Amino acid sequence: MTTPSETGVPPKEPKPRLLQDGRDMFWSLAPLILACIVLAGLVGMCSVRPSDPRDGAPPPYDAPAALKADAEALGIPIRVPQLPTGWVANSGSRGAIDGGRTDANGQRQRAVTSTVGYLAASKMYVSLTQSNADEQALVGSIHQSVYPTGAQDVDGVKWIVYEGGEGTEPVWTARLDSPAGPAQVAITGAGSTSDFRTLAVGTQSQKPLPPGR
Repeated sequence: MTTPSETGVPPKEPKPRLLQDGRDMFWSLAPLILACIVLAGLVGMCSVRPSDPRDGAPPPYDAPAALKADAEALGIPIRVPQLPTGWVANSGSRGAIDGGRTDANGQRQRAVTSTVGYLAASKMYVSLTQSNADEQALVGSIHQSVYPTGAQDVDGVKWIVYEGGEGTEPVWTARLDSPAGPAQVAITGAGSTSDFRTLAVGTQSQKPLPPGR
């Protein structure tokens, strides 16, 4: 009789026993169970809340200080709106419109803008832009597709109303005169007519800040 060593064929290894008893099964599954518990805890701590950037508490923004700085830097009449409780400023910016104004010689010149955004008491967003631009140039810099559709009388000041197609926010604009010079102002946003009127009154009732140049 020949043996495996004599034939050159190595003997077969016995098959490994993966699970010896119930304890081996427990210890082999324990890491997986622990990982599942940790993952469930992490998922429970996370949540997804799709929302509009205008929702919730607005970031702090010091509108009076920003408008004062704009008046000094841009050299145009700028007013600080006086608004009722519940209105909160949440953003601001400066801009320019090439060829946006006509000078005393009839030449087209660069105009400047100062914009502050507000969350009204209704929680809707509206913005105020103050500029030395001509009416058409200012309105076109906000929404190019709008056109005049009427006017609103706000405590004796005539605001021209521009509107566009579906989904286009309206623009109200008025020319406010003062000893410091004229200013073209515009209001736009998702607010109601009441919101627009509140911002219009709060703006036109104020004297402009001293220009810085």
